[in-house]
Amino acid sequence: MKSIEKIAENKNYAAINLGNLEEILQYSLIHPVSKREIEGKVFVKDATGATGTEISFNMLPPRTEVPYFHIHNKNEETYIFLKGAGFYQVDDDCFPIKEGSVVRVAPKGNRGMCNTSDEPMIYIAIQSKENSLEEHTTADGTRIPTEPKWR
Repeated sequence: MKSIEKIAENKNYAAINLGNLEEILQYSLIHPVSKREIEGKVFVKDATGATGTEISFNMLPPRTEVPYFHIHNKNEETYIFLKGAGFYQVDDDCFPIKEGSVVRVAPKGNRGMCNTSDEPMIYIAIQSKENSLEEHTTADGTRIPTEPKWR
């Protein structure tokens, strides 16, 4: 099983490296409920010290499906598909997904997906508390006059 590489860390940040996207399959975890090993999944909340989101990188092998549907109690999820193609189902709606697709699902949306392609499906899942985003993009930023050290 592959381990997350810590690049750098200080009081205001943590930087990690998961490796090449094709290496996601080398990660695995034991599901806390089913106690089954899930290959091709790595969560980064703890490694980065995140307090407002949980992000996972995931790989679904060719011609397979996530073996269960699920809901959440408080967190919405946003899925960003980087590679592969298949179908995503929320409640009774089933629609095609592919590289570049982005799907947001409310906590109570009953969700599941399959990979119908001949290549691994690689995607990112981001969980955050529903209705918690108060300011976003430029509304939550302030420019600071700082010279970059890379110059």
